[in-house]
Amino acid sequence: MATRALLAELCAEFTARTGVAVAIESVGGVDAARRVAQGERFDVVVLASDAIDRLLAAGHLVAPRVDVVRSPVAVAVPAGRDAPAISDRDALLAALRAAPRIGVSTGPSGVTLLQRLADWGLDRLVAERCVQAPPGVPVATLLARGDVDLGFQQLSEMLGAPGIRILGPLPDDVAIVTTFSAAAPAPVGPDVDALLRFFTDPQTAAAKRRHGMSPA
Repeated sequence: MATRALLAELCAEFTARTGVAVAIESVGGVDAARRVAQGERFDVVVLASDAIDRLLAAGHLVAPRVDVVRSPVAVAVPAGRDAPAISDRDALLAALRAAPRIGVSTGPSGVTLLQRLADWGLDRLVAERCVQAPPGVPVATLLARGDVDLGFQQLSEMLGAPGIRILGPLPDDVAIVTTFSAAAPAPVGPDVDALLRFFTDPQTAAAKRRHGMSPA
């Protein structure tokens, strides 16, 4: 879901350039990986790089893996709320301890964040306060509804979401950046090969930055 808007823009541009139509289905990463593993047919799969690697290792996709974009995790609060400081690790920990309910995703950002919290000795906070958004539901939705007080997800999924206030990416000393990659389930033909090459074309860099990400 983090790459949904970006891929829509890139594929529209690819179609305009080549005349090759591309139909995109964006779902939660857990669901997407499951469907690929169950043999559902797609021409190209875009997921977090570790999920792509697992599908490659299991033989559900074939090399090469193409790294498309790097996506930072950001922090947000409901609109109208005071903004806690998140300037460094200590400030972030203070904000976490002060938040009654913390929203995280089921995607790679949520998995990594929960592991970080456990590493920092905050297992009890995880058990008592963390709310995982259902697959495919943005953390921004939980924030806007008032279901959580502090939320973490890919910046690209928070940009433009109503009812939230984005505080910014995680501080540099604890940043979480996910690489999203693409691969195909079978040896690629010329159209798929062209699409994969377009995903990494330097001319796509501006679009990636506009969506809160950066070239891989």
